Amino acid sequence: MTPFTVRPISRADLRDFHHVMMQAGMDARSSWNRTTTADLERSLFAGGAGGFVTVNGRGEVVGCVGYRPDGPYTLTLNKLAVLPEVRGEGVGRQLVAEVEGLAHQRGFRRVLLAVSQFNLGAVPFYARLGYVETSEPYAFASPTSPAPVVMVREVGVNSG
Repeated sequence: MTPFTVRPISRADLRDFHHVMMQAGMDARSSWNRTTTADLERSLFAGGAGGFVTVNGRGEVVGCVGYRPDGPYTLTLNKLAVLPEVRGEGVGRQLVAEVEGLAHQRGFRRVLLAVSQFNLGAVPFYARLGYVETSEPYAFASPTSPAPVVMVREVGVNSG
């Protein structure tokens, strides 16, 4: 098994982050597929936002995730992608844990995410990690896509 390391994203990682997203196999109808590296730069380096990449033992980016604040209590997880050849090796779980740890460290009470209607196979993955569906709207939904499934997990000490 190849050792993996998670680290915060840098601007130098944008091309690799984008590559992992495009290799993730998202349905062609998803707005995900229209994301450019310029879009990623605006999203991942906006105020309070960021991301992580997972690299293998050869230094190659094999997974990625972004995050951004959504009000004082919620950190939104987005853009989670793992190369198909390393799925099942804990990369996605590790990236989600990094975002949750950061959320807790920064005083957010919960992590929220949205699963595209074109990627509903990801819902059980998030459910296994403790995320539950909620009826609240997703502030960052693409107006050109069907409404996503919104999921949330409490992470703060005083959550509830």
